[in-house]
Amino acid sequence: MVACPATTTVDALHHNHLLISRQSISESREGLLIFQKCGSIKHLKQIHAHLLRTGLAHNPILVTKLLTLCSSYRKLQYATLIFNQMQNPPTFTWNVMIRAHTRNGSPTFALLLYTLMLNRGVPPDKFTFPFVIKACLNSFSVKEGKQVHAHVVKSQFAGDIFVQNTLMDLYLKCGDLEFARLMFDKMRVRNVVSWTTMVSGLVFCGELETASAIFEAMSVRNVVSWTTMVNGYARNGRIQEAFELFRRMQLENVRPNEFTLVSLLLACTEVGSLRLGSWIHEFARKNGFEMGIFLGTALIDMYSKCGSIDDAIKVFDQMPMRSLVTWNSMITSLGVHGRGNKAIALFGEMEKAKVKPDEITFIGVLSACVNECMVDKGYGFFINMTKHYGIKPTVGHYVCMVDLLGRAGMLDEAYELVKNMTVEPHVDVWGALLRACKTNGNIKLEEVVYKHILELDSSKEGHVICNSAQQQLQCFGWEVG
Repeated sequence: MVACPATTTVDALHHNHLLISRQSISESREGLLIFQKCGSIKHLKQIHAHLLRTGLAHNPILVTKLLTLCSSYRKLQYATLIFNQMQNPPTFTWNVMIRAHTRNGSPTFALLLYTLMLNRGVPPDKFTFPFVIKACLNSFSVKEGKQVHAHVVKSQFAGDIFVQNTLMDLYLKCGDLEFARLMFDKMRVRNVVSWTTMVSGLVFCGELETASAIFEAMSVRNVVSWTTMVNGYARNGRIQEAFELFRRMQLENVRPNEFTLVSLLLACTEVGSLRLGSWIHEFARKNGFEMGIFLGTALIDMYSKCGSIDDAIKVFDQMPMRSLVTWNSMITSLGVHGRGNKAIALFGEMEKAKVKPDEITFIGVLSACVNECMVDKGYGFFINMTKHYGIKPTVGHYVCMVDLLGRAGMLDEAYELVKNMTVEPHVDVWGALLRACKTNGNIKLEEVVYKHILELDSSKEGHVICNSAQQQLQCFGWEVG
């Protein structure tokens, strides 16, 4: 439950005015110079100590700057400690704290801060509400969002277009299309962001026809508007319409951005069209697009799934910067295309580059070990995953290990692994062991495994297990060639 905002009083406004007096502003100008060379959390704590020693720790502008830097270093506990030591923090300082918690994955705490702010009689401003609304969105709290909407109206910020757009985004992404459309229709003034928010939200909710109608009604469209519709068509399998819209975009002299091309590459990947994907790549080259993380990763994915692993490798080698997703995509692609040794070598390069792997990385690495039948290496990676990186094995990792041991004929070891799993054995794990038994002709263990299968919910899973190994490959979502 979000509290109702208190009525702004003359005393409150006067108090805020006194906080930011001429002397305070003068102190702030001198103090802000200290922050310019801050490059680490250690340095930040030294600056905080300096503010305490010099008596500037009560300057709201300097403390707000301190809190902003704490947020950028994701040190919210330290920021909260500083904030709690402030006497009567002004609105803009509350805004910084609410935004910090919203952006750093604690939206519920952001909403608690907002409630505390209101209970203390601190008046919100037009910058407060977008942060609070985003906190409602990030916590899927549409009920609280409607309460904040009521606060917006009472605080006389209902006509602020930025607040309106943020509210509309909340309703759309929480699936309340009726409320979102009501807001959109009642807006006296709409900018391109308003229209694009509506189009994007409808696409997100799968209302492509309505989104298309609103898109066509727009008098002014920017690259985000076009890309939103292109992406909507691509993700819903309407490939021809995605490319037709891209052609219209060019005819209207709207330069696409990286995300436009990524959407088109997604479409190419969906239909397995290497020709169209290569054409998008050539378009990017001719039009001066840098090989950014998103575009590069999308190209790797497209080339791999369309059967051209060598082109995927070229793109990877040309990328000046790579994300974890980029490394994962390339490692998995090499493994799927039967280049397990190269996939494992690439994982070694990834470790040297100080990129921390995740559970998806190890799925790719273990799959590569399966394809090359490297039992010892596979076991090593499986153990190291938990011991060195603290990643708990998932069902996918156990499936890879059972496949690996099964291909090496080590069925007893595979069965022991399944019995000692740290998670409940899943249909895919038993399926992998059953296939291994059939391949190796171990009828005795096959009967044991089949008894475990019968204990599963046959209406949902039983028939899946008895399918061929080809169906197991399809569960990875790869359509190579």
